[in-house]
This record gives sequence, C-alpha cells and structure tokens, in this order.
Amino acid sequence: MLILLCVSFAIAGDLNLTILYDNNPYVKNLKVKWGFSCLIESSEDTILFDTGGDGSVLLENMKKLKINPEKINKVVISHIHYDHIGGLMDFLKENNKVCVYILKSFPESVKKKIKKTGAKLIEVRDFLRISKNVYSTGELGTWIKEQSLIIKTKEGLVIITGCAHLGIVNIIRKAKRLFKDDVYLVLGGFHLSGMSVSKIEKIVEDFKNEKVKMVAPCHCSGDLARKIFEKNYGDNFILAGCGTKLKIKE
Repeated sequence: MLILLCVSFAIAGDLNLTILYDNNPYVKNLKVKWGFSCLIESSEDTILFDTGGDGSVLLENMKKLKINPEKINKVVISHIHYDHIGGLMDFLKENNKVCVYILKSFPESVKKKIKKTGAKLIEVRDFLRISKNVYSTGELGTWIKEQSLIIKTKEGLVIITGCAHLGIVNIIRKAKRLFKDDVYLVLGGFHLSGMSVSKIEKIVEDFKNEKVKMVAPCHCSGDLARKIFEKNYGDNFILAGCGTKLKIKE
C-alpha cells in the first residue's frame, strides 16, 4: 500500500521517499529548478539519490522539509550530468561522513574531488547491493552511462530513475530480470520530454504489458507524457514534484 504524505516522518517498517529537488512544483514553499534528487529512508539507511544541479537549492529545500543532511549516510549519483551531480560538493561540505556511489566510468577528476572532501568513494560497474533491499542496477547504457535504484518492498519492486537515458522500459525489464518480481512503482525522470504522442503511448503500453502498477514521472518526463500517463493510470498515477512524499511498506 502506498500513502501520499503531506508531512515527512519515518515509521519502522516503512520505506519513505521524498523528492527534494525537481523542476516540477508540488510543495509551494520549496524552490523549483531543473534537476532531480530523492531521499530514501529505509529501516537500515538514509540514502540521497542524486543531488540536483544547485547545492544551495538542495540544502534550502532540505531545511524547509526539516531534513538534517547529517542523518544521510549514503549518496548515489545516477549519472554525470550536472542536474544530478551539481549539488554534491555543497552537500559534502555539510556532511562528508557518507559513502558516495558513483559509476566507475566517471572522470578521474570527479573521483579525486569527492575523495578530497573525506567522503568514502565507491565505484559502481555491476549490479550491487547498496543497503537492505536497496540495489543499484549497475552501469547501464553506452552513450550516457547511468545507474538506477531498485528497492524490494512487500508491494513489489520500486524503481527510482535519474534520467533513464537508456530507455525507461529497458530499466524496468532489467529490474524484472534481476528479481523475478512485479514492479509496484516507477518514480523519477522518464526522459520523454519532446517525444511524440504515439511514442509516449507505446511506452505507456509497454508499462502496462510489464504490469507496472503505479507511476510517478517527474524531472525530464515532460508535461505531455505526464498527462498521458495520468489518463492511462488514473488513481495509480502520482503527481510527483518537488516535495512529494511517499510511504510504502518495506
């Protein structure tokens, strides 16, 4: 069961997801800017997935949401684009006692900068367990390499994507192959902005064929795609934006 929250709190046995940074508005007093960041609070760890493009905006939104950066113990960066990694160094100034999971293919200059802050760097190439029930897909794609998160819950798999450059349906199929389980929720950037109606409708059809129960497209998904997903998913469509909070049974 998924619950859409207006306030943020963690309950033992619940997976709590909060979008901290997005270009789509949701909570009125939060700053909206191009990029993406999502906080994952599980029974074992507090994980920051991506950091948006502007560290000052990320930290301001965290403050308004009463989220202490020092409570975060792991950071996962989906890919090298500024709107996902741009806020990292400002965050590490507030909390360098974290493990930072980046792709092995990242430039050495980026790796050195992260290490210099005192944070522990973990390079990801293959499928990897990051926390209890939280996994990286590993490095996927060729032109733009990217990792997404897969979370095992009682409801099914939860997939969190940064930009889905390699194709959102490809990520869903990868998760299903890895875990042999149904997908409960896909949240994040679907990379559908600027795509035609017919192409988006085909992707929605693929979601249905893959038995994806709930969708929460944001960031680079585009307004048209969000409308088409909402039309097709009805009550199982989540209007996701900056400040959206979800609670799912772990």
